[in-house]
Amino acid sequence: VKRGQLLAEIESPEVDHQLAQAQADLGTALANAHLSQVTADRYTDLLKKNAVSQQDTDNAVSDLAARNATVKAAQANVDRLKQLVGFEKIYAPFDGVVTARNTDIGQLIDSGATGGQARSLFQIAAINRLRVFINVPQIYSQLATPGLTADLTFAEFPGRRFQGRLVRTSRSIDPVSRTLNVEVDVDNAKGELLPGAFTEVHLKLRKEVPTLTVPVSALLFRQEGLRVVVAK
Repeated sequence: VKRGQLLAEIESPEVDHQLAQAQADLGTALANAHLSQVTADRYTDLLKKNAVSQQDTDNAVSDLAARNATVKAAQANVDRLKQLVGFEKIYAPFDGVVTARNTDIGQLIDSGATGGQARSLFQIAAINRLRVFINVPQIYSQLATPGLTADLTFAEFPGRRFQGRLVRTSRSIDPVSRTLNVEVDVDNAKGELLPGAFTEVHLKLRKEVPTLTVPVSALLFRQEGLRVVVAK
């Protein structure tokens, strides 16, 4: 689908009738306000000639203010209902692919406001650029900075590497896994990669981090924590 494309149209006659009634109420309020405006102007001019009392003029001016407030309230109600009517048409928010459709023609749409189960009508995935989330070990967290390039490999594409770029990090270490969550964006203009797929990511760090490789048989799990056997 393309951005702005009509995906569905919901019929809500109750809201349409409420909008029509609100627009009629607004018209009545505008007519009353216009009459009050004419009356207030007339009383103001007559007061200058001492043809009416100050009290009558104040009453006319106060009535005009009340009518104007009624117009604003009626206009706000019309605007609110227009926004609700605007939700009758569902448009695609961006270019992408509809991955799930949870409704069909003639099906009742429940907003969830009455206690029903709220669910999305459509699920759309933007596949032109995919976001890959990976967990970087804490030892490499200071080197995983935005701008790094990364190679991605997929089991369904043996021998091929897709290049991505690290764009942002969570700037915090997960206390459970002791890892840094980062996002790598991958160009997918051809649509070869599918959202939700599993991939292996190799970050190209700007400098090496000293590491020590030990066999599993040399590890000891003790109450104090993990220990490594050292032969002397």
